[in-house]
Amino acid sequence: MSIEESITEVPLLDLNAQYDRIQDEVKEAIDRVLDSQYFIMGPEVELFEENIAEYCQADYAVGCASGSDALLLSLMAQDIGQGDAVITTSFTFFATAGAVARLGATPIFLDIDPSSYNIDPDQVKRFLEGNHPLNEKIDVTPDEVKAMIPVHLYGQMADMDAFMELGDKYDIKVIEDAAQAIGAEYKGKRAGSIGDFGCFSFFPSKNLGGYGDGGLVTTDDPEMAEKLKVLRLHGAKPKYHHSLVGVNSRLDAIQAAVLDVKLKHLDSWSDASREKALLYNRLFKEANLQGDPNQIICDGSCAKEGKSSCNFVKNPKKILTPKELHGDPDNDGRHVYHQYVIRTGAREEIMNAFDKKNIGYSVYYPVPMHEQECFQYLGYEPKDCPISSCASNTTLALPIYPELTGAQQQYVVDTIKEILNNI
Repeated sequence: MSIEESITEVPLLDLNAQYDRIQDEVKEAIDRVLDSQYFIMGPEVELFEENIAEYCQADYAVGCASGSDALLLSLMAQDIGQGDAVITTSFTFFATAGAVARLGATPIFLDIDPSSYNIDPDQVKRFLEGNHPLNEKIDVTPDEVKAMIPVHLYGQMADMDAFMELGDKYDIKVIEDAAQAIGAEYKGKRAGSIGDFGCFSFFPSKNLGGYGDGGLVTTDDPEMAEKLKVLRLHGAKPKYHHSLVGVNSRLDAIQAAVLDVKLKHLDSWSDASREKALLYNRLFKEANLQGDPNQIICDGSCAKEGKSSCNFVKNPKKILTPKELHGDPDNDGRHVYHQYVIRTGAREEIMNAFDKKNIGYSVYYPVPMHEQECFQYLGYEPKDCPISSCASNTTLALPIYPELTGAQQQYVVDTIKEILNNI
């Protein structure tokens, strides 16, 4: 029986397979909460906060209702609002920029490194020095910048040394958006342990996912940790006495209990995901589909020329596989592969074939932040972050999760090979 005959579906993510392996532990933890009838805050949340702070190499961890709220609370803790600006990447999930805009501050979108998809620190440096083309275009001065949010995209950390150096030089707080990167490492340091704040999401599809929404902020600053704890409870301490205007953003006890169970398995799951990523790399190479990952040929011409599809890949018969730029274990890095994302000039053709063969996929993210309708008031054009626009037109996330089988991966690669060979 051929692989094609034996495999009829490859989901993008299979949470049922994960649950099958841990359901007894999870049910025991949930039953413990049900027996206690202590659903909001309490000992389960405190225990999880202690354990995850240690895991993330941080002094403090403050649970909240979502990753979006983690970003919001981190900005609120710094009193960021009207008249302030926050630098971040254009190629990210909306929550990164949405938290800034909700507080009345101005998001400044800068472009990415084409290999890692993370914000390019040189772009930030040029803007803060006043030497970036956007300095003349957008109505924000460098001295209005109060924070920057590098996003650790797809499970690989951004170049944190560069961002911390800029933060120190310009007195700007650094908030790590680590929603996709729990357990990732940069020069031996864990995501969320380097910046002034680290923000995490426990959305069910994350590497450490709950059974509902949840989030968390890490910090080494005891005053900021205390302020975050007050802000998440409507700004009240003690109860009914409000020193701050906060929000209602609490991590509930059931989610904390479930997450604490899953935290014990996280490293083995992350290691398994990286094994799957390396297998994909090998299979693509054996299929003669892998382009040179060290050759940066993305010049953003699709954005500059206003094309509907990108000409980034000069040869549509090849793809580019992920590059471990700052996640290389030989340099004390760790890429946890929240997603395995390829770049291709034949994305539509591949997606059509995947639909027919029941192979899961996703496009993260089809519209970069600087092109979103709600941010048009800022005055950006696609060409202002051309590499982000290019990535939006060429990236495609393939199935990856610890339980994915080699046969399923071969099926995915064979499907892509068939399409590209016929172009």
